[in-house]
Amino acid sequence: MFRLLGDPTRVRILFALLEAGELCVCDIAAVVDASETKVSQAMRLLRGSGVVRNRRAGRNVFYRLDDAHVRMVLDLSREHVAHSREEQR
Repeated sequence: MFRLLGDPTRVRILFALLEAGELCVCDIAAVVDASETKVSQAMRLLRGSGVVRNRRAGRNVFYRLDDAHVRMVLDLSREHVAHSREEQR
C-alpha cells in the first residue's frame, strides 16, 4: 500500500476520490492536473490493488475508493495536515 502512496499523482487521485466520492477518468485528470493516460495507468494499479472500484456507465468508467483502511489513512493524513497548519499560526 505504501508503494502506491509513494507517487504524488496517485495520492492526489485518492484525495480527489475521497472528496468527490466517485469520478470518471476525465474528471480525475482535470482535478489532479494530469493527462487521462497517466490517470488511467494509475487507476489500473489502484484497481489491481483493490484500493478503488470501478463501474461503467456507457463509455465512461467511474471510480471510487473501495478500501476502508486507505480511506482511514487519507482521513488521518488530512487531519494531521490541518492540525500542523493550526499549530504554525
